[in-house]
Amino acid sequence: MKTAVIIGLGLIGGSMALELRKRCGYEIWGIDTNPNNVQKALELGIINKETDYNHIAKADVAIIAVPVNIIPKVLKKTLDHAGKQTVVMDMGSVKEHICQSVSDHPNRGNFIASHPMAGTEFSGPEAAIYNLFDNKVMVFCETEKSNNKLLEIASDIVKALRMRLKTMSPKDHDRHVAYVSHLSHVSSFMLGKTVLEIEKDEQNIFDLASTGFASTVRLAKSDADMWCPIFLENKENVLKSLDEYIKNLNEFRIMIQNHEEKEIRTTIKEINHIRKVLRS
Repeated sequence: MKTAVIIGLGLIGGSMALELRKRCGYEIWGIDTNPNNVQKALELGIINKETDYNHIAKADVAIIAVPVNIIPKVLKKTLDHAGKQTVVMDMGSVKEHICQSVSDHPNRGNFIASHPMAGTEFSGPEAAIYNLFDNKVMVFCETEKSNNKLLEIASDIVKALRMRLKTMSPKDHDRHVAYVSHLSHVSSFMLGKTVLEIEKDEQNIFDLASTGFASTVRLAKSDADMWCPIFLENKENVLKSLDEYIKNLNEFRIMIQNHEEKEIRTTIKEINHIRKVLRS
């Protein structure tokens, strides 16, 4: 039976474990620095057994799903122990630093720099779910540095997960995700902060919150241990996206302040183009 080692048994690692067993027939071995996560993953049937790095050489696939600031260290250790047949994939949402960290590693060919554009606001083994990756995008970076045979195996896994595959450079990846993922989390966190500061009566928030507010602030429930490193690892791109976002907020504020009804309507209608973009 094929085996996959999952390093980091939270939402992404756990969900990947569920899908690799269900859709690809892998036996799942787990590694996590938190023994409670290992125990919970065993209880929930996410993994078949706990393992350690010494057994990665026997594995067909190793998936690294830990916070982005830890990935370089974990990735090096994983590649140190990888067998010739072991496909090593990380799930980090910031790619440039990760790719640079193993650029000269003798087992660099085993590594496929990956990022599944999927997730929820929940964390831990209990957050792992089936079908998380359906119809989502998996990004591969620096595929020219990966072993062709192992890259083909990784691509087959992506197809089995019913994901769409895109390839791009780490630099382009980090710039794009700053806008479509990281900025939306900053916006959600700060909306939540603003409302909590203004509305001291939490019952009023609960009573008056509409579905619009709930969907906009949903990401504010995301885990700090995961998102703080993401913002700092992709600092340059996040700051640039924030500057542009703040500029647009200030311009919209001025329109409201000056009662510029025509400009407000025109701006909103122009932004409505996002419907067509998202549908396509």
